[in-house]
Amino acid sequence: MQKMRVLQMVMVLFLCASLAVPPGLLAQADKEGTKQEGAPPLRPEQIDQLMAPIALYPDDLLAQVLAASTYPLEIVQAARFLEQNKELKGEKLMAAAKDKEWDPSVKAMLQFPDVLLMMNEKLEWTEKLGNAFLDQQRDVMESAQRLRRKADESGNLKTTKEQKVIVEKETKTIIIEPASPEVVYVPTYNPTVVYGAWPYPAYPPYPVYPYGYAATAAFSFAAGVAIGAAWGGYHGWGCGWGNNEININNSTHNNFTKNNYNHPEKYQNKNQNWQHNPEHRKGAQYKNQGTAQKYGQQRSGSGGRATTSDARGYGGGAGDRGGGRAQTSDLSRGGDRQGAGDRGGGRAQTSDLSRGGGRDNAMSGAGRGGSERASSYRGQESRSSASRSTSSAGGSRSSGSGASRSGGGASRGGGGGRGGGRR
Repeated sequence: MQKMRVLQMVMVLFLCASLAVPPGLLAQADKEGTKQEGAPPLRPEQIDQLMAPIALYPDDLLAQVLAASTYPLEIVQAARFLEQNKELKGEKLMAAAKDKEWDPSVKAMLQFPDVLLMMNEKLEWTEKLGNAFLDQQRDVMESAQRLRRKADESGNLKTTKEQKVIVEKETKTIIIEPASPEVVYVPTYNPTVVYGAWPYPAYPPYPVYPYGYAATAAFSFAAGVAIGAAWGGYHGWGCGWGNNEININNSTHNNFTKNNYNHPEKYQNKNQNWQHNPEHRKGAQYKNQGTAQKYGQQRSGSGGRATTSDARGYGGGAGDRGGGRAQTSDLSRGGDRQGAGDRGGGRAQTSDLSRGGGRDNAMSGAGRGGSERASSYRGQESRSSASRSTSSAGGSRSSGSGASRSGGGASRGGGGGRGGGRR
């Protein structure tokens, strides 16, 4: 009798469990768990989409941009510093930034204000590029060469008074160098034109253009950038095409840190190959769990997503009280704007990537999470700036609130920032 009762209880529990968990739900949960652990690698056409705007940069600048893109929050900080010091150029600008503890690849971007502001304005693209480089470095380097060959075959990549294009006969490797070692000209071009017929209609080149781009020209150059021997970090990075890696010129790199940091010993480099420094991610999520673990961090789940109010540094604003989770992808238009969902408690979801030409493409792989994190990077810096402002004002509650709103305004202004610092 006792055994029968036990058996009946087991059967009841089994039936309850079966009714409570719909068929396939556990399998779906396992599938979702796998997605969170790691996204699939990007295909060549997806990487070409990311690399198209910069593949024709001079080798050293290309290497520097790839390294700097792995630190999106510091890109935001450097762009804001640039906006706040519009009157400074060259060596004076670098001297003013001497106390900034950014990664050397990011600090050296101050020499190329138009490129830095472009990376800040198109922050979601910058994040995707950095993640791709961390996860698939060889594929990213191969993409640059693949695109250069397409531009060469289309007759749009040539030696000019601004640059030298060298094609190695045996390896077919294409090297791009400044015509003068003292002056670097950043090319500006329309990727949909310069590479000829684009072979991936579903993955059009990402619309990223630095200041100076002429819509009527297939290939042109922005104003030249003078590279100072004492303060210029340009020659610290280079492309090692043979091994698909970024090379470090220790002499130039260490000379740069010596002249541009209060504590240069922290940034002195002894390795010939560039290595990512996770300390400078400053909370920016890695693409997947595997990459996060590789660099000693744990990737946070969706519960850590920031609302757009938080992203701008507002903290407990109306959007928070309304309970809505506003999610915007306005980065492609140059900034974070506050939508109705932010104020009224709805969940506004604006995806402007399609307006920039990216449909079912590499950008959409991370969905809204990528743009939320990109907005969050600006918000983190807004809150950091607000905290510094509050401290200097005496730390009062009212000062803190005002500083927070000021930080948010800076976030909205940061996206459209190419106006300042332009030559």
